[in-house]
Amino acid sequence: MNRIIYILAALFLFSGCESFLDTESFTKKNTSNFPATQDDAEQMITGIYASMNDLIRNPEVHPFFMSELSGDDRLGGGSTSNRGAQSLDRLLNPGVSFFEDLWQRRYAGIFRANMAIETVDNVTGWVTTGKREQLLGEAHFLRAYFYFDLVQAFGQVPLVLELDPQNLPKSPADEIYARIASDLKEAIALFPATPFPNYGAGHASKWAAEALMARVYLFYTGFYKKPALPLADGGSVSKQEVVAWLEDCIQNSGHTLVSDQRNIWPYTNPYTATHYHYAKDNNLVWEGDGCKETIFALKFSNTGAEGYFNRIVEFFGMRLSGANNFPWMPQGYSNGPVSTKLWDDWSGDPDYAGDYRLRGSICSEAEEIPNYAGDKTKEVEKTRLWAKKYLGVGAYEGDNLITSFAYFYGGINNRQRGLTSDLILIRLADVYLMHSELTETPTYLNKVRERAKLPPYGSYSLQNLKKERRFELCFEGLRWNDLRRWGDVQQIVANQEGVAVTNRGVKGTFTFGQFDFMERYAQTGGGFWKIPDAQVTLSEGVLEQNPGWETAYDFIALPYYSK
Repeated sequence: MNRIIYILAALFLFSGCESFLDTESFTKKNTSNFPATQDDAEQMITGIYASMNDLIRNPEVHPFFMSELSGDDRLGGGSTSNRGAQSLDRLLNPGVSFFEDLWQRRYAGIFRANMAIETVDNVTGWVTTGKREQLLGEAHFLRAYFYFDLVQAFGQVPLVLELDPQNLPKSPADEIYARIASDLKEAIALFPATPFPNYGAGHASKWAAEALMARVYLFYTGFYKKPALPLADGGSVSKQEVVAWLEDCIQNSGHTLVSDQRNIWPYTNPYTATHYHYAKDNNLVWEGDGCKETIFALKFSNTGAEGYFNRIVEFFGMRLSGANNFPWMPQGYSNGPVSTKLWDDWSGDPDYAGDYRLRGSICSEAEEIPNYAGDKTKEVEKTRLWAKKYLGVGAYEGDNLITSFAYFYGGINNRQRGLTSDLILIRLADVYLMHSELTETPTYLNKVRERAKLPPYGSYSLQNLKKERRFELCFEGLRWNDLRRWGDVQQIVANQEGVAVTNRGVKGTFTFGQFDFMERYAQTGGGFWKIPDAQVTLSEGVLEQNPGWETAYDFIALPYYSK
């Protein structure tokens, strides 16, 4: 029987409503006639990418946001009603089926990747040499990426590799990682060695697959204490192979470090920098979205369509914005205030004396925007420190204040729909640091330090590597899983408990509440989240709930929480 292919409406992203209605219905295409052409195959891969944008509509369950709030360098923050952020910071359950969107969107992407892998050879005539291999490589890469998100979040999940509906139990983590590694190895073999920028903006590449393989290897071997990364055929991926892939990426990808790390971030764009004294005084010049250091990123558009503006930036944004907190104009929900412990550790470390990245990464209200009052009626866990990398930025047009600088690049002047800057998922500095960690050599670690105008280390140490990853890659969605794989999760307690905060304008200190965080970490098997209740119910007992998620661990009202 032919299986019906349900193509996302996102395939018509650039079509209006009328043109969509006038176009042949893709819901009637099936595996006997689709994909038939190269254009069909490209649309099918576009549908996989579109599932990534779908999840950004609900940023609280996006793995990037989850990782940021779960780590030690941000508090939950937000307002008296932001139970999502505050629960992520405490390993508590924010609500019924809270992670449903994460589960559904990632499995939607997996289904589309499975479809592409199974049906790509329906195409009988390829117009472009190597296009089949490129698209198939993207499908394998994206399936691996989605499963890695799921297995890091939930530990064990159903391993779905077929198109027919199945009610499957959780697969062991080893089997899931074996499939992830096999998909990435296949992607590396399939992708052409096309250097940046010729492989196409927003597309996965051989270099992204090589980098992701290293990230998967480090987490699996670290968290699970295993010597190698398994493959689905019974073999394994060795450390030496991973290092070789990283060296291929470093030497042949065409990606290089930008001259100044701050120039990656939107606050250095010329329309903002002219009026933002920090950027102007430091002669910062934006490299733009898709810069030479970015290996893989989630892309957005100027259409204002749901899923195509960056709501993670919105949730991290400041409340009651105005001229007094320029350039951080787009108003948000004040989630993820920076822990003062990060500022103190960084500024007080002699190995990092004069590191420009400290103030390039963190906005201190006292230094930069002393007249900004915020919202004392709502804001909680406020530290007066903000993570600059993913704050929305405004600009001026003459004397007129523009909410979003994207307006000058064809975007919408709006606090939400104008947030179109890339969400960077892999960049070259991370590749450099993974290489140093795997080889236990300081060469590439020192290249990152050299860029920051810091003296080199004479030898490698894991302690120095950990510090460099914490500072170079802060606020990029990596810290939580770094702590987990290193066995350093206790740093969350050390770097948050007792930190000075204000709650609705009243001075206080941060607390995890009535539960011991490290006990929660152990109860949840090492920080694995609750599987959506609806999925457990629909499985009729086939899908078992993760341990440590009894109702007693639902969000418990903190003293400042307003029901």
